[in-house]
Amino acid sequence: MSIAGRWRIVEMDLWEQETLDLVGPAFVELAPDQTGSLGFIAVEGSVDWRPVRRDGRPGAEFTWDGFDDDDPASGRGWAVLEEDGSLRGHIYLHLGDDSGFKAVRAGDELGRRR
Repeated sequence: MSIAGRWRIVEMDLWEQETLDLVGPAFVELAPDQTGSLGFIAVEGSVDWRPVRRDGRPGAEFTWDGFDDDDPASGRGWAVLEEDGSLRGHIYLHLGDDSGFKAVRAGDELGRRR
């Protein structure tokens, strides 16, 4: 299964779903050409990712650049495809917060939430 696609963030360690979806549904998108985007709370950015393997599973390491509530922001992160088909990872904001996350393929979120 490919890690590329649009993923709906359904959990983050630091914030509740209502907060994550403040501006729109929280997401990470990993395009096949190793570009992408992300958005949660008031954070939005473009992603540059590379495929990796973590613990034998398909994964991605990425950097991102964009805005946090109109202020320039950037960071890095990683993600790995879990056995159940979900995406688990961590997003870091440069000189700011960092949080683990869980995501499901866009459209699957209703059946996959804990």
